[in-house]
Amino acid sequence: MKLTILAACVGLGVAAAASAQTTTTPATTAPQDRPTVNQRLENQRDRIQAGVKDDQLTKGEATHLKADDAAIHAQEKVYRRANDGKLTKGEKKQLNRELNRNSRQIYRARHNNRKPRS
Repeated sequence: MKLTILAACVGLGVAAAASAQTTTTPATTAPQDRPTVNQRLENQRDRIQAGVKDDQLTKGEATHLKADDAAIHAQEKVYRRANDGKLTKGEKKQLNRELNRNSRQIYRARHNNRKPRS
């Protein structure tokens, strides 16, 4: 009888120890994994260059898109100068909104079937 009680207590202790251990899973979209403003600008510059190379963008379209990217970069510099090199959540949100808008413009310009003049 004592042996049965002892075995039951040991079994409960092992079960309690096993349930106390939890496994942690990494966050699906950690903030450090998201591309920065400058990384996104670089990607968009690459997309514009590819569009020019593939004759999907006219010279005027490429110039306009590059100017939009330059304005976003200039705004980021202003924000960083004002906050000791950091961006606030609101500033990040605003810059990402502008980057998303410009990304859509790049896509549309590359897929509008307009041919550059030869």
